[in-house]
Amino acid sequence: MAPATASPATVVLIPFCVTGHLTPMLEVGKQMVRGCCVNADDGRGAMSLTVLLAQLPEFARAPDLDETIRREAEAAAAGSGPDIRFHCLPAEKLPDFRGGEDFISRFMQQHASHAREAISGLESRVAAVVLDLFGTTLLDVTRELGLPGYVYFASTASLLSLFLRLPALDQEVPVDFEEMEGAVDLPGLPPVPAALLPTPVMKKDCNYEWFVYHGNRFMEAAGIIVNTVAELEPAVLAAIADGRCVPGRRVPAIYTVGPVLSFKSPPEKPHECVQWLDTQPRASVVLLCFGSMGSFAPPQVLEIAAGLERSGHRFLWVLRGQPAAGMPYPTDAVVDELLPEGFLERTKEKGLVWSKWAPQKEILAHPAIGGFVTHCGWNSTLESLWNGVPLVPWPLYAEQHLNAFELVAAMGVAVEMKVDRRPGNFVEAAELERAVRCLMDDGSEEGRKAREKAAEAKAACRNAVEEDGSSFVALQLLSQEMIHVSSK
Repeated sequence: MAPATASPATVVLIPFCVTGHLTPMLEVGKQMVRGCCVNADDGRGAMSLTVLLAQLPEFARAPDLDETIRREAEAAAAGSGPDIRFHCLPAEKLPDFRGGEDFISRFMQQHASHAREAISGLESRVAAVVLDLFGTTLLDVTRELGLPGYVYFASTASLLSLFLRLPALDQEVPVDFEEMEGAVDLPGLPPVPAALLPTPVMKKDCNYEWFVYHGNRFMEAAGIIVNTVAELEPAVLAAIADGRCVPGRRVPAIYTVGPVLSFKSPPEKPHECVQWLDTQPRASVVLLCFGSMGSFAPPQVLEIAAGLERSGHRFLWVLRGQPAAGMPYPTDAVVDELLPEGFLERTKEKGLVWSKWAPQKEILAHPAIGGFVTHCGWNSTLESLWNGVPLVPWPLYAEQHLNAFELVAAMGVAVEMKVDRRPGNFVEAAELERAVRCLMDDGSEEGRKAREKAAEAKAACRNAVEEDGSSFVALQLLSQEMIHVSSK
């Protein structure tokens, strides 16, 4: 037992500073702080968080990121939130890169010496360091400092299984996966068509090589913290635990802590989208929303409009404009220029087209929402399942095609939609119409099954975070392990 004078330990978080990576890592850190409350006679006190920010240039930062950091820092300073301290690492010139994963991995690697210096200079004793899944080069830093290094994995256990399996799969498949016919064996999943693997692994280029690299480095971690629910992916998690992804090697401890979701109190005046939903029948509206980076070219917008109109169902469509030159994030859409003539007038009784940011969490929680056409980003998917909303997957990039496959073929919470991946994930109007009808029509057997499975997923998600639920217990074990190791 540590002496009574021992200072509180801190857990160092090193995220990649975009919303989809920082926000869930920050939230799981906060949950760890709450979960590590130790009896007073231990003398170890509460745990704090230290977040090291390798900041992207302003033009590349998501609009809400600085607001998230400011809000959390103010809450900590006021004593109304966990003890969180943000430390900005010195800026580095952006690396040369040839793709998204190449950029993220090199960017994180660039900040290794700054992270080492920052951690070494902390006054609090460090319990552990939690790294972004693309930051495994920093495991060298944790090893040099004699600290346990954990990986926070912000996506599915299925994607984790691919990471772990990929170093061996790389030797088994001599060609690019985009050239491979047939399916790939990922233990715990039905055979995965090679055409549905994540975008970065389809061609054996530098982005693919980083996937192989990180898959190898994960095996060195003290543990892997996964934003999933054990009951959502039991077969995959069992395959990982049994060593079927890396035969003959010991897999680090896996902590399933999801769904990691951050909810703010709703504003006093409901958002206009929520006000519109208040006037709609229960479970009658299909939401179309495609994440912080999702936008479509004008020809695809016309297909979406035609498909929605012909489906006859009520809809809330978050329509964003394409990014400005050199910028990664969508702009507010100029609706009159994008939509077919007369569309808004013809659909005004059943539809709302929203051209700006929309409060997706509040919308998905509204009882009028009956389905969700989504890009299958994992954070959005978990928000949908938390509310028991079934999905129509429209994957766009990253690991979203694999997510879509799992949602349909393994979890059963989604209705499949044919997405033509080669010409930019194009969906024809007739196919969108069919999928929406299939999901929303009362007489659709496929839709009924997806709704039932989504209701089961909602129960699983909510039970998991209750006391003695699977994610609650995993967080308790993780927090206590960190405190125990740091007190030695």
